[in-house]
Amino acid sequence: MPWKSPDPYVEQVADGVFAYVQPDGSWMINNAGWVDDGAGTVLVVDTLATQARTEKLLGSLEAANAASAAYLVNTHHHPDHTYGNCFLPESTLVVGHERCRQEMLAAGLEATRVVTQPTYGNVRVRPPEVTYTDRMTLHLGDRRVELIHPGPAHTSNDTVVWLPGERVLFSGDVLFVGGQPFLLEGSLQGFPLALQLIRDLDPAIVVPGHGPVLRGAEVGAVLDRLGGYAEWVSVIARRGHAAGSSPLATAQANQDTEFATWQESERLAGNLHRAWSELDGNPLDHRLTVPDVWPDMVALHGGPIPCHA
Repeated sequence: MPWKSPDPYVEQVADGVFAYVQPDGSWMINNAGWVDDGAGTVLVVDTLATQARTEKLLGSLEAANAASAAYLVNTHHHPDHTYGNCFLPESTLVVGHERCRQEMLAAGLEATRVVTQPTYGNVRVRPPEVTYTDRMTLHLGDRRVELIHPGPAHTSNDTVVWLPGERVLFSGDVLFVGGQPFLLEGSLQGFPLALQLIRDLDPAIVVPGHGPVLRGAEVGAVLDRLGGYAEWVSVIARRGHAAGSSPLATAQANQDTEFATWQESERLAGNLHRAWSELDGNPLDHRLTVPDVWPDMVALHGGPIPCHA
């Protein structure tokens, strides 16, 4: 498997269904994919953080003789999954959760001022043009593509893309494989519910938002690990909050654990900020943003956070 290679690769996961996987899956280096009905209709799942990376994705579509994308589904608003939207044809219909559109418009290009290492190119914000609130079904010929909002988890506006006929799921960033999940703009309370929704769908194959494709028993194992992580964060958050500690101090006091070996362990500080908000009684959709907590994550990391996108 080419996951150890630094180069993006295409992995066919079912007939007409492809994952576009970007190692090493760290900050701003996400996965995408597409579904091709073989009769001229293509649905793309997510774009990439920069112009150059998105152009490579589009080159892979062309190399696979995939038609120009009729649909683009954004799994959430984060820039690594959406900044490349603007490089698809104007005829491509962009679809996402209603809050995905709202958050993209609210955030603008703020990520370019926080994560400054990448060369983003001529990116501009292109939010979803068609939105939904709970569930939506797209039909590509005889193939059903179900868009499901699992509730707030990674963000307030997550979408998982479910192909029931093939039992293939594009999870977006509800699932990180190899890295700590990031719940700052979603919900620590809601995250286990989203994991359970995925478990109930019983996918045979999952294309995560970051990390290698999962098959068979790997899916359940990752769900178990992520559920264990969420429970651990909940425990240390309740203790720290009750003791009058801060999210950063609580993160610093709990770094030496099994989860410290997961990539992007600095996300713990952001996750604890979300936990504090929920423990303070704020509604689950209370808005926190990455710029709000980036200094705490830098402090927990011990210096500037690298990004290789």
